Amino acid sequence: MIKIVTDSTTDLPKEIRKKVTVIPLIISFSGEQFTDGLDISKQEFYERLVECTELPTTSQPGPLSFERVFKDAKKKGDRIICITLSSELSGTYQSAKIAMDGYEDTVSLIDSRSAAIGTGILVEMAVKMAEAGESAEIIAERITQERENICVIAMLDTLEYLKKGGRISRLSAFAGGILSIKPVICIRNGAIEILGKARGSKNGNNLLIKEIESAGGVDFTKPLLLGYTGLSDALLQKYIKDSSFLWDEHLDELRTVLVGSVIGTHIGPGGIAVAFFKGSKIVI
Repeated sequence: MIKIVTDSTTDLPKEIRKKVTVIPLIISFSGEQFTDGLDISKQEFYERLVECTELPTTSQPGPLSFERVFKDAKKKGDRIICITLSSELSGTYQSAKIAMDGYEDTVSLIDSRSAAIGTGILVEMAVKMAEAGESAEIIAERITQERENICVIAMLDTLEYLKKGGRISRLSAFAGGILSIKPVICIRNGAIEILGKARGSKNGNNLLIKEIESAGGVDFTKPLLLGYTGLSDALLQKYIKDSSFLWDEHLDELRTVLVGSVIGTHIGPGGIAVAFFKGSKIVI
């Protein structure tokens, strides 16, 4: 049997998440620790986040958390495809790599080079391949190739949370904090990159649409997922309405998720994002 393993920063639709083993990270509010996804829900996290004066901290899982899962799989004769948050953003991949010692014949470890819903669509692809009866070797090879085709584009309410978490410079955060500027970011080569800044959410939505088109459009034969941060999905629903021409002819509905606690800590509430595999459209 092939099992798909990931960490709790990966955002997945409910029907996919129940098919995956999730290794949780730790979130701390002023010294009070919570196991991500187990003793604090996403809703409870954002309620705390908007009220707290000090940014919560996050901690990667230790190697032992992965080793327990690897050991159990080896005992049962199962194979594991383990897909983690980008190693550029967290030490989670390194923890899993350390835990692989002695389990190389059981585990295929893959750095997603992405995060949140980006890792989510990669994990979903692995789940579907496993259900289709593909071997662990073929799944690992395909997932490693396909991670290069993932686009994650997001519009944030502010860059302040990324600055506080040390993901961008103070100067970049300041530039995004004036004149109601909405920063648009992506994940490129496993790291966060600022694509541009738009004045107001309408211009931000337009920039998101432009970036999708610049990527060559969307490959609708592969998983697609949208996400939001905070206590309301109103901004995401507005974006879906404004960009309906991108989706209407291809999908009956768009799947959306509330982005999890660890990534939410670093991008803050009021963010919206889309993750997709690049299309084949040639952009001139």
